Amino acid sequence: MSKRKMFFRMIVASLLRRRSRMLVALLSIAIGATILSGLVTIYYDVPRQMGAEFRNYGANMILTAADEAFTQEDAAQGIGRIAKSDLVGYAPYRYENVRVHESPIVVAGTDPEGAKKTSPYWNVDGEWPAASGEVMVGANVAESFRLSVGSTLTVSYTPEGKVQKGEALEDLTADYKITGIVETGGSEEDYIYMSLDDLAALTKEQGTLDVCEVSVSGGADAVKKYVDQINSSVDTVRARVVKRVTASEATVLTKLQALVLLVTVVVLALTMICVATTMTAVVAERRREIGLRKAIGAPDSSIIKEFMGESMMLGLLGGILGSVLGFIFAQEVSTRVFSSSIRFRPLLVPVTILVSIAVTAASSLMPIRSATDVDPALVLKGE
Repeated sequence: MSKRKMFFRMIVASLLRRRSRMLVALLSIAIGATILSGLVTIYYDVPRQMGAEFRNYGANMILTAADEAFTQEDAAQGIGRIAKSDLVGYAPYRYENVRVHESPIVVAGTDPEGAKKTSPYWNVDGEWPAASGEVMVGANVAESFRLSVGSTLTVSYTPEGKVQKGEALEDLTADYKITGIVETGGSEEDYIYMSLDDLAALTKEQGTLDVCEVSVSGGADAVKKYVDQINSSVDTVRARVVKRVTASEATVLTKLQALVLLVTVVVLALTMICVATTMTAVVAERRREIGLRKAIGAPDSSIIKEFMGESMMLGLLGGILGSVLGFIFAQEVSTRVFSSSIRFRPLLVPVTILVSIAVTAASSLMPIRSATDVDPALVLKGE
């Protein structure tokens, strides 16, 4: 039998003889490795998860005219600078003053499908406009004119410049079916929403956009990068960050990552304490064995190797077990908190195992050092 196999058998036999104590140490290492693997997985996946969550609070970038006005083609040119994988959605808006029962109201022409993606927080009673001749009204508008889903709304528009030198008013009027009522608790409840094509048909002109809301996945740095790219490459469009969204996202993300890091450090420290305590008890139990081995000429290096081999074996087993349980833990947290699955990171498995071995070895240094200080004469005399 080779020395290596003999050494391995000695370690395994020693661990099995003290199953209860070694099981406690193994469980503490496995728990520490589980928390390490799980929280580090969450730590690196949190930006994606948080980005998806913050997209529910509205767009994080807006496009406006660089000079006087910009068109849908200009907006599309700017949005083309954003990678498709990072683009959640965009919604162009054109605002016009209209009248309902001779009362002034603002109508917002937009792309309903795009507005769904950039403003998922809107609470719509009914349905979004899906066909020509359909509109959605804000809750305040519905309350003011006693409108409900399914009602018909008559909208009048007076083209600018038509009332000059006593000219008669030339109102453009159209009827629309209300498909939904918007409730947001904000200024959105004061508008009427229709498609850009319906607004163009009402006003008899395509018009230009006032603003384009854009929702981009990723953190504040990613959004800032796209803003700089658009501003440097598209002359007709000016992009800027919606700071109330990106700043809040960055603040929450920073605090959450700091909390994850703190918890990981605390758990690893507790793991080290538990392993050190267990190894100290094992050394105390084996004082006679250590004394006998030293009396017959065993060098300190052989004793150190055996104890260190035992601790590293525990670290290896605990790291493997923690890698598996850590992913399950991270998946459970992600599902319950963010309602989405988490990505498996293969590189984290060897890292977790190496950290577990390193933590276990470091925890065993002081107990192993006390083992080499055993005086054979005193121990064998029973003192």
